[in-house]
Amino acid sequence: MGGPEIEQLISLFARLPGFGPRSARRVVLRLLQQPETRLVPLMRALEAANSAVRLCGRCGNLDSVSPCTLCRDPDRDTGLICVVETVADLWALERAGVNPGRYHVLGGVLSALSGVTPEALNLTTLFTRVTEGEAREVVLALPATVDGATTAHYLTEQLRGHDIRLTQLSQGVPIGGSLETLDDGTLAAALRARHAV
Repeated sequence: MGGPEIEQLISLFARLPGFGPRSARRVVLRLLQQPETRLVPLMRALEAANSAVRLCGRCGNLDSVSPCTLCRDPDRDTGLICVVETVADLWALERAGVNPGRYHVLGGVLSALSGVTPEALNLTTLFTRVTEGEAREVVLALPATVDGATTAHYLTEQLRGHDIRLTQLSQGVPIGGSLETLDDGTLAAALRARHAV
């Protein structure tokens, strides 16, 4: 098909989420067919991101400044910290526009099988933020998995005794979901999280 440079580009794109070998080939072909309008701007943007983007020293978000834009935003509720596993989770909540507060990215969840211990997570700055009185509420927005539940339990134990409200996302029936298609765990969580109407 093409030389080793083209094959390397296809291989690199194929490793990205949402891409397979066929879609990677189509992207590379489009980039190479119009290098001045597609390939060169992409290369410049990648170089700029590589040199400028870093982790926020306060919350763990990705940005070109630290503290990040969200931590600096004066319109955000500074007393509300939403704890998430990854930056992707933070971006999803921001896209939905549902969190008026600030964030804290753990960079993973505790996992005995994978050997992820508390020392491997971004916990020190979270505990500092709570201890210094920055938060009145901490929302645990962690995945509904065994590891997510383990992490939530660990954080609950560590934050107990602080003068904060500790909450967790509700889990259960998704909007538009049919009960007959849901798994047993989701149905059980939905029933436990029931509320008055």
